[in-house]
Amino acid sequence: MRTIVLLVLSNVFMTFAWYAHLKDLRSAPVYVAILASWGIALFEYMLQVPANRAGYGTFSLGQLKIMQEIITLSVFVPFAVFYMGQPLKLDYLWAGCCMAGAVFFIFRG
Repeated sequence: MRTIVLLVLSNVFMTFAWYAHLKDLRSAPVYVAILASWGIALFEYMLQVPANRAGYGTFSLGQLKIMQEIITLSVFVPFAVFYMGQPLKLDYLWAGCCMAGAVFFIFRG
């Protein structure tokens, strides 16, 4: 559970580091957006590295990666809709279905 919580929190920071500048720093010079993103990404790594260290052994490397991708999609969709004001699309559902297939294959025994 610790691994999943840390990965969710790290993904929140990652998503903001990667995309929030498109809304909040659109008129700022690119170097400002880069520095702000790096600053946010530091917190992402402070959570992501311990998450992967805690989870490795309980989960395989492939399972950690697929878990990360599922969490990324789960964090990204609400971010895109509520923070960035993007329309909710059926494409997110189809992407989630593809990810569910990836979960099936990587976690099957």
